[in-house]
Amino acid sequence: MNDSTDDSFDSWDDSNEGDRIATAELILLLRRQGIRDSRVLSALERVPRRLFLSANSHTLAYADRALPIECGQTISAPSIVALMTEALEIEPAHRVLEIGTGSGYQAAVLSKLADHVDTMERYRTLMELAEQRMATLGITNVNFHLADGFEGLPERAPFDRIIVTAAAPELPQTLAAQLVGGGIMVVPVGPSGGVQDLIKVTRRGSRLEEKVLCQVRFVPMVPGVASRL
Repeated sequence: MNDSTDDSFDSWDDSNEGDRIATAELILLLRRQGIRDSRVLSALERVPRRLFLSANSHTLAYADRALPIECGQTISAPSIVALMTEALEIEPAHRVLEIGTGSGYQAAVLSKLADHVDTMERYRTLMELAEQRMATLGITNVNFHLADGFEGLPERAPFDRIIVTAAAPELPQTLAAQLVGGGIMVVPVGPSGGVQDLIKVTRRGSRLEEKVLCQVRFVPMVPGVASRL
């Protein structure tokens, strides 16, 4: 593990009244925006977003906006996390693959819905911080992998669900091939730095059924494992 720790851990208090109020307001906002799945809303309610941010971002932890995290990456806005999670249609017995651990927030939400989550990250710093956060929250059904997200995890495939939290230049066929029949993948597809389509992909035998959910802006997927950070 990395010896450095995120200062957000030092200020974490799971009985924080401000967190509870801000989370309740966020859930109401998500309901108004059309998120209807009660399990997804409950998962978001049980994962404290503030823990996944550095101290200088705590005042914005429950705002519906993307925020910067370490290694030049971002944590998605709660509405995007909710939308992507709802689109996955996760059932309790499902095994989920996440590409792009980032802060670990999305994986923590997934952990409340699925039997098991494998999450892949190319930055060791991000992976180790996310591992610390999961330990703080007592989450034990998430496995971390420092690896190239474009390759997926063929040795653990197939997966019931796959979520990609960075924009691929085109639909990643290698990942789609790791879905079970009837499996779902949610992935942003489009140019780096531009507007991308958030696509829901459903495997129907050998055929992939695609549905565009909305337009988004994600950091780009980058191949390989980072040599630094």
